[in-house]
Amino acid sequence: MEGYSFELITGPMSCGKTEELLRRVRRCIIAKKKVKVISPDVDTRTKGDYIESRNGLWLDAIKVKHSVQLMSLIKPEDQVVAIDELQFFDSNIVKVISKLMDEGKRIIGTGLELDFKAEPFGSMPQLLCLATEVTKLHAVCMKCGCDDATRTQRLIDGKPADKNSPLIMIGGDETYEARCIKCYELPNHDLEKQKRGLKLLHFGE
Repeated sequence: MEGYSFELITGPMSCGKTEELLRRVRRCIIAKKKVKVISPDVDTRTKGDYIESRNGLWLDAIKVKHSVQLMSLIKPEDQVVAIDELQFFDSNIVKVISKLMDEGKRIIGTGLELDFKAEPFGSMPQLLCLATEVTKLHAVCMKCGCDDATRTQRLIDGKPADKNSPLIMIGGDETYEARCIKCYELPNHDLEKQKRGLKLLHFGE
């Protein structure tokens, strides 16, 4: 797919999004296309300026803080722009990608469509609508072993994180695992406290 396109690769943690991104980018490099790889600087899982898949594949990348920085980084000669972890970018990323498409660039991006609360993550809903091609990957559920995991389970001390924990918490396999819908858990400790309080109040009456 050449120019004026936006290929979006999505799915939960551990489904192979970055691996698929790197596969497509490497094919572009083999075809002697000029490629620029971008990554948000909030993703600190890699210690250098590169992106890396869970199976050890990696490519040099430019770390950026604000999405508008892409407009000065992408040069006219760049034919392909690969962007990892789109969910971490600010809302201007939608306009930036639209502009790059208008300039004839081929955009390949990855992003978590749902956060750990199973709610739309960042600008991913708009990006899914903007995309000319969407690849939705599934992972293996780390609880029951089925191959239909679509949720990202956050763990704190080995237990499902409370719904009220921070939205962004960078981590690896010790912090996140893929779960199917059946095995996915989202405790709401505040709600449970309220329920217990109402029961005690009712009992006291």
